[in-house]
Amino acid sequence: MNKKTVRIGLSTISLLMATCVFAADGAMPALDRAMFTGALTEARSMPRLHSLLVSHNGKLVVEEYFNGLSRSRIANVKSVSKSIMSALIGIAIEQGHIEGLDQPISDYYGDRIGNDPTGFKQRITVGNLLSMQAGLETTSFYNFGAWVLSDDWVEFALNQPVEALPGSRMLYSTGNTHLLSGILTMATGQSTLEFARESLAGPMGFHLNTWTQDPNGVYFGGNNMEMTPRQMMAFGEMYLNNGEANGRQVIPTEWVETSLQPKVRSRRDSTRQYGYGWWIRDMAGVPTMYAWGFGGQFILLAEDLDMVVV
Repeated sequence: MNKKTVRIGLSTISLLMATCVFAADGAMPALDRAMFTGALTEARSMPRLHSLLVSHNGKLVVEEYFNGLSRSRIANVKSVSKSIMSALIGIAIEQGHIEGLDQPISDYYGDRIGNDPTGFKQRITVGNLLSMQAGLETTSFYNFGAWVLSDDWVEFALNQPVEALPGSRMLYSTGNTHLLSGILTMATGQSTLEFARESLAGPMGFHLNTWTQDPNGVYFGGNNMEMTPRQMMAFGEMYLNNGEANGRQVIPTEWVETSLQPKVRSRRDSTRQYGYGWWIRDMAGVPTMYAWGFGGQFILLAEDLDMVVV
């Protein structure tokens, strides 16, 4: 999806937000599908849009599929996977598999961190990986191809040069979340897929498909997970419901709260901030937290409006 199409997608989302602000101001008693005519008209003009779902107060008020797609179609959600990885790390910490956000990753990768005269790599924490503040050169963008063609994705990510002091600034890198997948695998004794199915997807009531593994069998942390739009909606609703789904606490409430708080500001766009696997910015004047995947995959949370958009 090109930049123009992404901008149109964001404008559609902002139109949805503006519609809901209008309703929340008391002009209308509740949201219904008829209120979204303008947004849906714009959505139908987008040749690469597959689906648009909106829930309000836990009720699905818009569910529309475009360009021959249906609700059963599974999509590669790209970097939306990073928000799911964040949830898995929160669950693993709650279950005692990982000590916490301040645990240094050298506890897991001490023997794999190469020659580092600065000593900075020893100071990288689990929280630094989650907030994209590890300080290592990115494995995304210009470096992505070389990384995924390498024989050892973990080693490649760990061997990136230090570009900033850990915890000091944002350097977006999918290698960070892949390192978290490796940590999760070592800490739990299960693959990331097994842990995700058992601790997240199962309690939420859906089946999580398998996805890409690296050459050493570690599931791709932060990319290429596959979900249906309704599964994405369920995930967003769980966060809006303080980690609860189907009458049980799937993710600790404290983890939801801390994940959605800004930790660092984007260097590419000062209007965007980042928490633990979630982006944060205002849309149509509404504070919005969102999972964002390449190509226009979105799960947006508007807590003030009790609304989720997929």
